[in-house]
Amino acid sequence: MAARGEAAAVAWDNGDAIGHGQANPMSELRYRGSLSMTMTTEDTVLDGRVKLTQPVRGYRAGLDAALLAAACDASAGQRVIEAGCGAGGALLAAAVRRPQARFTGIERDPAALALAQTNIAANGLADRVEALAGDVALRFAGLGLVAFDAALANPPFFDDPDALRGPAQERRDAWMADDGLEAWVGFLSKAVSEGGTITLIHRADRLGDLLALLAAKCGSCQVRPIHPFADQPAKRVLVRAVKTGKAPLRLLPALVLHDRDGGKHSAEAEAILRGEAALAWD
Repeated sequence: MAARGEAAAVAWDNGDAIGHGQANPMSELRYRGSLSMTMTTEDTVLDGRVKLTQPVRGYRAGLDAALLAAACDASAGQRVIEAGCGAGGALLAAAVRRPQARFTGIERDPAALALAQTNIAANGLADRVEALAGDVALRFAGLGLVAFDAALANPPFFDDPDALRGPAQERRDAWMADDGLEAWVGFLSKAVSEGGTITLIHRADRLGDLLALLAAKCGSCQVRPIHPFADQPAKRVLVRAVKTGKAPLRLLPALVLHDRDGGKHSAEAEAILRGEAALAWD
């Protein structure tokens, strides 16, 4: 029997580990017009409540997606958009956590979009979750959608190709923001109505850039640091902003992912990964 922490971590693998599910070498995905053979795994997250088909190579849903979904607090009747939804890891987990809200994912990679649409159907969520083709570089107005109540995103971590020894080609789009972090924040700011919320997870060392970009249209920012261990610096931050918000910046208690007693995750992180707890903003 798998240990408790191991069960919770299925598919939330930071995109690096493979083999948590069963590989399906016969999956055929169209990628930018050319047919390629792509292996996928059949995984589950949120203690089995979400089934997730995702590529063996390329971007896989990881802890960042799990935390982003846990930070979504959409209430009944609200509409949520996720920019760059990939195969739908965060999108579907957020939808299952918030069963009275409606969700739209935007994805530019045709292969990832096809997987997201397959995963939506496989989880029986097509009545309130959709995945559409779109690119943050083309601006929200070009999608022909009405503004949302909330927006989520896990933007690519790098926008300077010289800052990173290039990732595998299959993962480049997930790591490199071709149009920069500014394009992502601009898209999200346009995607929500006044009073709407924007929630992002990103590298801790980009916090200053995120806050500066959000300040153009948003306020009432809240920041939750994510530490690998209690005695190590934060490597991620969750940032929440309100469009036209005026409240002062709030620094919230940190989330510590691991403890030193040999467990895979801290008790708080374990509860979040299983869907037993959320990341509150109040």
